Amino acid sequence: MSSAYIIANVRVTDPVQYEEYKKFSTLAMQAHGAEVCVRGGASRVLEGDWTPDRLVILKFASMDKAQAFYDSTEYAKARAAREGAAVMRMIVVEGL
Repeated sequence: MSSAYIIANVRVTDPVQYEEYKKFSTLAMQAHGAEVCVRGGASRVLEGDWTPDRLVILKFASMDKAQAFYDSTEYAKARAAREGAAVMRMIVVEGL
């Protein structure tokens, strides 16, 4: 079974409201066994013209586990809290 990574680029538009999203998303990550690899922090462009805003990388045991996290009621609560506070771009990719 291959691991899977959720990779998100988040442009925060309301930092105060975004704190609520972080609280609920943390609970969802804990409930679904996500390993937090990156959550914010400094980044540096090495090649190309991509300048991420806030980068988040989560590791899951499988694509199915990552999808279950995203589809969960716990993460739905986080998404609702994020509404109007950020622009989210998110993918899931199979790992090794």
